[in-house]
Amino acid sequence: MENDMTKVAAPSLTLEPDLEEKPETAVAAAPVAEEPKIPEPVLTPEEQQIVREFAAKIDVENTAQIMQYGAGTQKKMADFSDAALANVRAQDLGEVGDLIVNVVGELKGFDIEEDKGFFGFFKKQANKLEVMKTRYDKAEVSVTKISDALQQHQVRLMKDSAMLDQMYDQNLAYFKELTMYIMAGKQKLEEVRAGKLAELEATAQRTGLAEDVQAAKDLADKCQRFEKKIYDLELTRAISLQTAPQIRMIQNNDNVMVEKIQTTLVNTIPLWKNQMVITLGIAHASEAAAAQRQVNDVTNALLQANAKRLHTASVETAKEAERGIVDIETLKKTNAELIQTLDDVMKIQQDGRTQRMAAEAEMAKMESDLKTKLLQIRSGS
Repeated sequence: MENDMTKVAAPSLTLEPDLEEKPETAVAAAPVAEEPKIPEPVLTPEEQQIVREFAAKIDVENTAQIMQYGAGTQKKMADFSDAALANVRAQDLGEVGDLIVNVVGELKGFDIEEDKGFFGFFKKQANKLEVMKTRYDKAEVSVTKISDALQQHQVRLMKDSAMLDQMYDQNLAYFKELTMYIMAGKQKLEEVRAGKLAELEATAQRTGLAEDVQAAKDLADKCQRFEKKIYDLELTRAISLQTAPQIRMIQNNDNVMVEKIQTTLVNTIPLWKNQMVITLGIAHASEAAAAQRQVNDVTNALLQANAKRLHTASVETAKEAERGIVDIETLKKTNAELIQTLDDVMKIQQDGRTQRMAAEAEMAKMESDLKTKLLQIRSGS
């Protein structure tokens, strides 16, 4: 289609169009009172000469020629409409929208619950960074897909815009060509009605012969059909006239979309990537600061605990260092126990002495009693 529109042909008129299909000949009667008012384009002197020369070649009495009058341009207009329908279509950005939604979902919820405790903190921070990097990698892949898809849409829209320029020029050429057909047809129709048809009607009225009346009627009918054919061309030209602003509207929408895509490619997507880098950098810095804070807290706790233990040990060591080998209380207790021991020993010795003396006296008494008893025994015998 693009190759067909690269060159806009100059208006050309023909009485023998090359048609693949026969145009329909049945045309409804035209409402003369509501003929569309279409501004006539300005024709160059050369084009006006072409119209005059072409009008001289028109044979209103040639039924086949009249049936195909302007049909070539009408067919080109039909082909033009088919090409426009095939090439000018709404650009579907639904896929890009889905990718953007996915990226938004990926960028949400980077909060990861942390373990309690010092070593759990470092382990969980490492896991959190890995998860965040993985999510950013996935988001970057999605953003790259968006960028590629947008670039493809942009190229397609730019091609469509260039094609629409060619279509606009082609439509303008068809409009002028239809106008030249209409002008030539009207000139010829006016010439026939004012000339030959008027003569035939005058002859029929003068002679009253049936063949003369029929000849006048046949030519009048052919003029009527030719007038309807011209009206058909005027309707086609009206469609061509409406097509021009429609093409510009579609082209303007495409250009607006190209500008939006360009803004997304040069501003939005780089901003996404920059924000990814900044967010990841902030995460690294925040986690490094949190790790350093944990290290500082643990260091301070260790220093405080060690200082307390050092104080306790130093006090105990100083006390032991200042303490004598034997405490005075121990000496007092030992001395008291020694004195008590000596007293007890002396008492035991004294008691022993007393008991021995008593035992000696008792033994002397026993010995005396025994001796007395023995003496008595001897005296009795």
